[in-house]
Amino acid sequence: MQIITRQIKEKPLTVIIEYPEYNDSVSNLVKKIKSLDVEFSANLDGRQVRIGLSDVYYIENVERKLFIYTAKEVYRLDATMAEIDDMAIDTDLVRISRTCIMNTDHLKEIRQVKNSHLEAVLDNDEMLIVSRKYLKDIKKAFQKGLV
Repeated sequence: MQIITRQIKEKPLTVIIEYPEYNDSVSNLVKKIKSLDVEFSANLDGRQVRIGLSDVYYIENVERKLFIYTAKEVYRLDATMAEIDDMAIDTDLVRISRTCIMNTDHLKEIRQVKNSHLEAVLDNDEMLIVSRKYLKDIKKAFQKGLV
């Protein structure tokens, strides 16, 4: 792979991918680049802030309120899980339970726990439970090479 960068003033950031054959590697690269442009609008102490997808560890629904967890902060998100699911297409966000969506970019390991559940360990050592219903989704993420 060859990487070439060049500054062109007065033009927006543009990424051009040239390839001899479109394959899974190219597809995954395109998805990664697209996910860099995903942002969430959230609240912290009465302030509106923008959070990039790469900063999101997981999104959780607690008592019908959505929260975004990052390395250092927890933000309130004005959206629904369905809206987040729609935004999550072609990103590293994967639904792991009815109330939780995890960013697989921050996944360190997965452990088997009782009752066919998996425990996802994030790179900040936070642990999340993957319910049986969503085992298929996390396994699919592994197969696609997202993790």
